[in-house]
Amino acid sequence: MTSTKHSALTERAARTAEKNLSQSCPVMAQLIATHGPCLLSTREFRPFETLTTSIISQQLSSKAADTIKQRVLDLVRNFTPAAFLGVSTDALRGAGLSSAKSRYIIELANRINNGSLNFSELVFRSDEYVITTLTELPGIGRWTAEMFLIFSLRRPNVLALDDAGLQRAARLLYGDNAELKSVGQKWRPYCSVASWYLWRFLDSRK
Repeated sequence: MTSTKHSALTERAARTAEKNLSQSCPVMAQLIATHGPCLLSTREFRPFETLTTSIISQQLSSKAADTIKQRVLDLVRNFTPAAFLGVSTDALRGAGLSSAKSRYIIELANRINNGSLNFSELVFRSDEYVITTLTELPGIGRWTAEMFLIFSLRRPNVLALDDAGLQRAARLLYGDNAELKSVGQKWRPYCSVASWYLWRFLDSRK
C-alpha cells in the first residue's frame, strides 16, 4: 500500500507525523515516547547502495548480511556502479555473494551506467511508478522497492504488507489476530513513520 504523493519526508513533516500518530493511536503514542524522534528524514540519498544492500540481505539474517556486506565493501571499496563494474562476478562470489546476487548487482550497475535507470528521475515519480520501474530489474521484488521508497526516497506513506517483521510487530502490539493492512489504516498518511517505530520496537526486543 503506497501513497500517490511523491514528496520526501522532511524533519518538520516527521514531527507532524509523530504528533498525528500519537493522537490517533495509543500504541503509537507509547512507541514514540519510548523510541524518540523518527530519523527517516535524516537519511542520505544513496540509491545504488540502498538497493545493493537490499539484494545482499535477501534471505539472510542481519548478522550474515552485515558480514557479507563488509566483505564486498573490502573488495569494491565504494558502493558505486563503477566500483562493481570493475570487479568480476567470481570475485563477488568469493566475497560471499551467490551467483544470482552477483548477477543482479552487476546488472543494476550496468543499467545505471548506461543510463537506462535514472534515480534522479525517480525522485519526482509516484510510488507505484517507482515500484513498477524497480521490479522490472532482476532480483528486485515489491518488498525491496518499498524499502527503497522508505529509506532512500523517504516517502511518508508506504506500508510494506509483506514485511514479516511488521506483521509480527502488529500482532505483538495490537493483538494476536491483528492484520497489518487493517491496523495500518489508522496510520495514514504516515505509514512509513509508523513502520519505522514498529521496526524499532522489534529491535528493542533482541
